[in-house]
Amino acid sequence: MEPHFAGGVSVRYIESSALVAAGLEGDATAIQAIRGEGLRVVSALTLAETRRTFTVSMVRGRISQAQLRSRLAWLRRFEHFCEVVDVSSSVLERIGRRFLVEPVRSLDAIHLATVETIEAEPSLVVVVTRDHRVKENAIAMGYLVE
Repeated sequence: MEPHFAGGVSVRYIESSALVAAGLEGDATAIQAIRGEGLRVVSALTLAETRRTFTVSMVRGRISQAQLRSRLAWLRRFEHFCEVVDVSSSVLERIGRRFLVEPVRSLDAIHLATVETIEAEPSLVVVVTRDHRVKENAIAMGYLVE
């Protein structure tokens, strides 16, 4: 049986751009969206992209080494409260097919294909993203977007 929550949403798929906006930029709307109701689901790709973005931010002088350590600790705490979906062979196979709104970059396609693996009606899934390609496709696929 699928979980159902007061707002009607059962799953929150957190895409990399939203997690970076929350963890690096302190974006209040991104923070609120990732904390919303529902089971939090992320791709292993989301965590890898976010770690990489944090590290590159330190290399470029945007954040200090201490801030990098703090953000990586924040990311580990966040991960503890999420269901992490591996980038499976079925996800990789799916990205070779056409998406509803093209063009879609390969990493964005991995996110969209991962969302499709969630065993819930699209109307019960919120895709949390700041990426317009992911947003447009998620809406076209019937998912809610924040």
